[in-house]
Amino acid sequence: MSNSVHILLGRVLMSIMFILSGWSKLMAPAGTAGYFDRVGLPLPQVTVWIVIAVELLGGLAILVGFKTRYAAYLLAAFTFAAAFIGHYNPADQMQMIIFMKNLAITGGFLLLAKTGAGSISIDGRR
Repeated sequence: MSNSVHILLGRVLMSIMFILSGWSKLMAPAGTAGYFDRVGLPLPQVTVWIVIAVELLGGLAILVGFKTRYAAYLLAAFTFAAAFIGHYNPADQMQMIIFMKNLAITGGFLLLAKTGAGSISIDGRR
């Protein structure tokens, strides 16, 4: 398999989670805003819409390979922050597993930001 096919498969697999998560938040923003309020995020009624946009638009950009490096850096920062804000709890093994997965996903996005989208992408067609 070529490098571009590998990068495409990686983009598809990494983007699915963000697209589905953004979509589910879009379908129930009040529940997500309530969670954000409970964990102490500022302006939860506004923050929820920012998170929805980052997850949906960032995920779609990664999927199709549009402005991939920018989207990858954005989602790396978002995922890193989410790891610490929502999942860092050494007393809870499940939350620590999610925390570590978020760190691994952050690493994947940093690699994607460095390599770019590959030739099977909108960026690659330019």
